[in-house]
Amino acid sequence: MKLYTTLHTCALAVDVVAREIGIAPQRIWVDVRAKKLRDGSDLHRINPKGQVPALETDDGQVLTEAAVIIQYLCDRHGADGLLPRSLDMDRYRVLEWMNFLGSELHKSFTPLFRANTPPDYRSIAIGNVQRRLAWLDEVLATRDYLHGARFTAADAHCHAIVMWAELQAIDLAQWPRLHTYVQRIEARPSVQAARAAERAELARCAAA
Repeated sequence: MKLYTTLHTCALAVDVVAREIGIAPQRIWVDVRAKKLRDGSDLHRINPKGQVPALETDDGQVLTEAAVIIQYLCDRHGADGLLPRSLDMDRYRVLEWMNFLGSELHKSFTPLFRANTPPDYRSIAIGNVQRRLAWLDEVLATRDYLHGARFTAADAHCHAIVMWAELQAIDLAQWPRLHTYVQRIEARPSVQAARAAERAELARCAAA
């Protein structure tokens, strides 16, 4: 398998889930702004949407969208702890969280990464993000992870998105329970390894 990835995207969640499962897809770093792979080839030939993550399976098929790739990896490798099996209500609770993360939290951040977002709208976008993060902080008052007492695929997805707050100078310390939750996830070996891979790629780009 090949995982097409880049820095500071939901691809981090896929990488973390793969490491949790114990599989090691070949990681191919992509310049999403230029829509180019490291060898100069066009990203669109892998994913016509020009985005990451994308997963190329061993039989040559390509899956896109982080939540779908995560489901595939968990189902393919029997990672019931990360995503329970079909017809188990716990599965749908985890997927419910992942849908919220992809459709609400992710999209709240999106205007902050666009160069053409009007300055006047930036404060509105930050407010939208802060409201979502404050709500997560409230949820975490009663649990250690999004779906209760154990880490699931939804937590990998949540961590990857919440960490974008750092890029926007939004201090997570103002939400103590969310901050502690992020630190708890950061302590996982899978997350430490995935973040280390990102730092190594960042260093490579800086030296290039």
